[in-house]
Amino acid sequence: MISIMLQHVFDQVGRLAQRARRLAAGEILFRSGDPVRSLFLVKSGHLELVRMLPHGASLILQRTGPSGIFAEASLFSDRYHCDAVARDTALLDVVPRRRLEAALAEDRTLARSWAAYLARAVQEARTRAEILALRTVRERLDAWSALHNGVLPAKGAWRQLASEIGVSPEALYREMATRRGAAGQRKRSLYSV
Repeated sequence: MISIMLQHVFDQVGRLAQRARRLAAGEILFRSGDPVRSLFLVKSGHLELVRMLPHGASLILQRTGPSGIFAEASLFSDRYHCDAVARDTALLDVVPRRRLEAALAEDRTLARSWAAYLARAVQEARTRAEILALRTVRERLDAWSALHNGVLPAKGAWRQLASEIGVSPEALYREMATRRGAAGQRKRSLYSV
């Protein structure tokens, strides 16, 4: 039901797009402090909202893939508060801010769908905040894993996962090694019985 609702909002907002934009992997869409002029619909590829932390690490505040609306909360700000980076080649539809604001004011059904979409985004943000409030890498990884049906990403995506849960890649790698060691120990104990 939720994915159908989100696709409906994506399609409705997509009708307001005025142009497409292609980004190469690593290309910056906007930087923190830039004025908010548009909303972006991800047609293909992946984008991330990234905030640099004082100790030099980065924190991913949003990761959006195909059929996702990117930086939607910025619609209610004058300036972006994060950097937006393409993680791989991405194709976007660009929806002018003023055009979306006018459509929301005129179309009650669209406004209601938009509100439902934002409510879902708030729920996801709260979940993410709860994960980041956990003290240990183990607790954060357990919570993230529980939300993803116990499936951890492939080894090549661990650096992104570390950023998403707000830990250093090295700390995550140590936790993953500890888990592999514990799993191997359990397996050996089963065979020794």
